Amino acid sequence: MGERVRAVFAAAGCQGWCHARDLDADNEIGIGEDVPVAAASVFKVQVALELFRQVEEGALAAGQRIALDPRGRTPGPTGISLMRDRVEVSLRDLALLMLTVSDNAATDEILRAVGLDRVKELGRSLGLTATRVRGDTRWILDAIAADCGFPRWEELSAGEAVDPLRLRRALRPENTVSTSARDSTRLLAAIWADEGAPPPACAEVRRLMRLQLTRNRLATGFDRSVMVAAKSGSLLGWVRNEVGVVEVPGGGRFAVAVFTVAEEHYRREAEINSAIGAAARMLVESLQGRREA
Repeated sequence: MGERVRAVFAAAGCQGWCHARDLDADNEIGIGEDVPVAAASVFKVQVALELFRQVEEGALAAGQRIALDPRGRTPGPTGISLMRDRVEVSLRDLALLMLTVSDNAATDEILRAVGLDRVKELGRSLGLTATRVRGDTRWILDAIAADCGFPRWEELSAGEAVDPLRLRRALRPENTVSTSARDSTRLLAAIWADEGAPPPACAEVRRLMRLQLTRNRLATGFDRSVMVAAKSGSLLGWVRNEVGVVEVPGGGRFAVAVFTVAEEHYRREAEINSAIGAAARMLVESLQGRREA
C-alpha cells in the first residue's frame, strides 16, 4: 500500500506524508507519519480546542465580544483579515471563522485570549510530541519574511517577487509551526473520543470542522454518503495539507492527516488536492480491510 500512495503523490508532483487511525479499533497506518512537517493552518484545530476548553472551565465566555481594529490586523486571504473597518464579534464566532474559512485575524485574536502557552501545554498534555506551536499566524508570516530578508510580511508581499525556492526554505518545519501526521490524528482521536477537553468543548470543535467550506482535498476521495469533518492548511504555493475525520455509513470512523509539499511553485494545485483525497481513501480502505480480516 505504501508504494501505491507514494506513487499517487509523485504523479501529482508533490512529496507527501500521511497517517490514519481507526477510531473504533486499535489499528493505524501511515507513510512518513513521524516526519516533522509545516502545519500551516491545521494548527488552528488545537487553538479551537483550547478556546472551548477554557470556555467549559469558566475562564472565558464564548459570547465575549472582541473588537478588531484594521490597524495591525493579521493579513490573510479570507474573513476579517480582508476587512477594512473595525469589527466586533464574539469569541465563539471568531472560532467559526477560524475553522470554516481559516481566518488568520480571527485565529490571532483567539490566541491572544487563550494564551499561546496554554495552547502549547494542551499539546503536551495530549502527547503531541512532534508538534511545535511557535507563534500565531502573524508570527508565521513574519518569520517567512525575515528568512527572505524583509522586516515584516507586509514588506515582503508588497515588494518585488521573491525567489520561490527561498520561500520554500522558509517553510522548513524547524522555522515555522510544525507537527507530524501521527500527532495530527492523535489530536483528532482525542477530540472525537471527548478526551482532549470536556465533552462539550470537543463537540463544538467537531461541529465547526464539519462546517469547513473547503471540500477539495480529503473529501474528494469519498462519495457524498461519507461525512468528512476537516481543517485544511496552505502556504505560499508550496504547502497543501488537510486533517480530518472520515465517517463511513454503517459505522467506521477514521482520523486522517495528509501533508504535502509541491515540487513546483503554484503548479498542479488541483492534482495535489486530488492526491490528498486519493491517499486518504487508500489509507481508510486499508484500515477497513484490517477490520474485515
